[in-house]
Amino acid sequence: MSHEVNIHPTQSSILRELLFRPQAGYAALQAPTKLSSDHFNFHITRLVELGLVERLSRGQYRLTTHGIEYSNRLDTDNNTVERQPKVAVILAIQRYHHGATEYVFQERLKNPYFGFWGLPSGKIRWGETIVQAAAREAKEETGLTADFTIAGVYHEHTLQAENDDLLEDKIFFVVIGSNPRGKLTESFEGGRNQWLSYDEVSKKYKKYVSLKKELDILTDHCWLHENTVVYSKQEF
Repeated sequence: MSHEVNIHPTQSSILRELLFRPQAGYAALQAPTKLSSDHFNFHITRLVELGLVERLSRGQYRLTTHGIEYSNRLDTDNNTVERQPKVAVILAIQRYHHGATEYVFQERLKNPYFGFWGLPSGKIRWGETIVQAAAREAKEETGLTADFTIAGVYHEHTLQAENDDLLEDKIFFVVIGSNPRGKLTESFEGGRNQWLSYDEVSKKYKKYVSLKKELDILTDHCWLHENTVVYSKQEF
């Protein structure tokens, strides 16, 4: 499903029952909930409206294709949807300028990480390939098109300095954008872009802890990097 649906615990319980059988009758689904018919009817009807469950003949119900996809992410011990890492692309759009390699670096002007410099990034949408996501994000955030190839994967856990709480769990596909075309969008709502060398961006006061490791993926022969970084409350 393209957007996450918030459902009631009773509805999660119904989905769990249907996850372990091809179909089930009204009474069989109602019994574990211990709800009255009126209350149970509200929840099963809601699942049908959401397209997660479909009614069959003779009072039978089964999961739809969307329902199977959604229910397969349930933690079946506690009937909650398991949290998953965020999946995104990091864009290393590069050019050679006056004998030096430059990249499009972006100053982030929204929370979290307000004011930090790094490579542009964005979430991969449902149904997109990695290269499609990279091309879309590049156009939206930089105004550029390029020839995109996947360089590697960067997996990051972000901890809060004050208490070691896990703030983010992110998997990035690092994508090289070569032969850039178009005019760079210098500013937009949420950020501003600039062609800079690594030496130039490294002098910025606020930059992502992971920046060098992300760029190292472009040149080394290890396709996967995993890293744990720490930010304070003020930085995040």
